[in-house]
Amino acid sequence: MSATEMNELRSTISRLKQCVGDLRSRYGEVPAVHRLANDVERLGIDAAELDDGSPVPSQGRGAPAIDRSEVVPVPDTPYDPALWDDADDEGVGGYHGHRH
Repeated sequence: MSATEMNELRSTISRLKQCVGDLRSRYGEVPAVHRLANDVERLGIDAAELDDGSPVPSQGRGAPAIDRSEVVPVPDTPYDPALWDDADDEGVGGYHGHRH
């Protein structure tokens, strides 16, 4: 990305921040304004990342490249039930081998 393009991107993000600020003044902290503010903040973070020269490499159509060395195959076979013997059911209060 050229310096001119980066400057235009920063300027556009700045204008978006101002617009979201105007919306916040008009509508308050409604969820839609909050989401827009988060989106604009994310745009600023991504633009800064591009400006640092460290974008995520892509592989056609904008998809991130997959590092195959980090792919872990997961078998389709059922798990051994013994793997879950000491596990708790989150939100149910846990399973301790007895019922109340």
